[in-house]
Amino acid sequence: MDIEIGSNLYRNTNGTIEVEGVPQIQLARHPATGTLLVNFALFDPTGRMLAKVVDSTLMFNERRAYEVTKADASLTMKEVASGKILLKLEVKAPDAISLTRGEFHTIKGHLLQVSSTEWKIDKQQKSGLTQDVQGRAASIG
Repeated sequence: MDIEIGSNLYRNTNGTIEVEGVPQIQLARHPATGTLLVNFALFDPTGRMLAKVVDSTLMFNERRAYEVTKADASLTMKEVASGKILLKLEVKAPDAISLTRGEFHTIKGHLLQVSSTEWKIDKQQKSGLTQDVQGRAASIG
């Protein structure tokens, strides 16, 4: 599976996005329906889990502060109070998924920001990268 994060393309991944060495997002397509399936853990700046998405369904949602909107080919997670988009994923092709927008903390407490042009964690950023990861996770940060 190819994963696009901002303007960076990670080819031939196993569907996992590792952030600072820790798997934080897992992407798959349902074998029968092709529906996008997302597993994601949301953390606060101290590394405490605030919400967890399993197979595109919000399973843990502290203080009901987050909402997930999903369709067969997309998923968006928002902060209810502010409306801020924390995670936006879209199927671009049968074997390609794009993380087009995001703003969330890593398990280490750093803020990851994804825009259409780049991903950025603190002072690290990548833009326009194309990398074949040969069946491993897409690793950022």
